[in-house]
This record gives sequence, structure tokens and C-alpha cells, in this order.
Amino acid sequence: MAHQVTVYSTPTCSWCHAAKDHLRAHQVEFADVDVSVDVEKAREMVKKSGQYGVPVLDIDGEIIVGFDRARIDALLSIV
Repeated sequence: MAHQVTVYSTPTCSWCHAAKDHLRAHQVEFADVDVSVDVEKAREMVKKSGQYGVPVLDIDGEIIVGFDRARIDALLSIV
């Protein structure tokens, strides 16, 4: 089953890069949203997460704030 994954990030965020590298390493497709240039998506991120910090991951409607590898792996069934 394909997961719907969105990563809200900024180009200068090291944890954002770590989260996206982790997803790529496990061949997980995701939408990469740069909230530093897309104001509408930044608002969407805050509405979903209640947070202004990045990264914020939306995995099948489940919101993860920060690079929480254990929770990401659990939601995506990564072993």
C-alpha cells in the first residue's frame, strides 16, 4: 500500500534533511513542501500541527513534529 507522505521543511533545516534522507533511504515517496517560500503551505502546516517549527511530516493524516524516526518507521512499517 502506498502511503501519502508530505514533509513540510525549509532548505536550511538539518533535521528536515535528515528526515527526507531517511525516507529516501527506504524508497518512500513524499511531497516536499518548502514552507519558507510557500506561505499558503506554511499556514496549512501550522493548522495541521499547531507548530511553526520544521520538519512536520504528514503520514496518512498522522502528524509528526520533528524527526521522530521511531514514529516514522512505525507508521510506514519500516524495519
